Amino acid sequence: MNDTWTIYTDGGSRGNPGPAAYAYVIKRLGQPDIEEMAYLGETTNNIAEYTGLVKALEHAREIGGKNLLVKSDSELMVKQLNGLYRVKNEGLRPLYQQAVALRRHFESVTIKHICRDENSQADALCNEAMDNPHDSKPRIFVRQDSNPVLPKKTTGLKSSPTKATPLMQALALMKEGAAAWAESGDATDPPPAAVLNRIVEILQREDAD
Repeated sequence: MNDTWTIYTDGGSRGNPGPAAYAYVIKRLGQPDIEEMAYLGETTNNIAEYTGLVKALEHAREIGGKNLLVKSDSELMVKQLNGLYRVKNEGLRPLYQQAVALRRHFESVTIKHICRDENSQADALCNEAMDNPHDSKPRIFVRQDSNPVLPKKTTGLKSSPTKATPLMQALALMKEGAAAWAESGDATDPPPAAVLNRIVEILQREDAD
């Protein structure tokens, strides 16, 4: 299908646990690749793999993806998400639940296991993030409707609109999540942990600025 996007995800740690990072590549027909990577600090290889998948699905949802083919060299993660393995590690369960919840927002998501050699682009990005941890930060995920432009109070003169601050964006995300939970009656959609992660990332950007 021409409207299917192919996503390569990867995550790794040097030591288990150890310094870790994730990366992903989104490929869309006729458009440049989207590449993202980030250093995670000390964590396990499996958590890094799942984080890469969750971040990729968040990004694809944000930019309007509908049909996805996700490729990963993590056999454990692929088999768990395809229902072949149970998730026994409680540390992985929140990320697994986020991934499952995110899948529901697409028309179709196929998750396929590939050899590491077929995942070289994402693998290289992942290693780059681990090699340069201070230069590697997670992308900030903000929906367009979470970044309103607020007009200044009129003073008799024309004033230019003021872009919302990161704190305003975080508050907007909280309101958006609360509205979604109230409307659907499902306190897991969107996953609270995903909303919290996005708020933390926004506030971290404010501190960096």
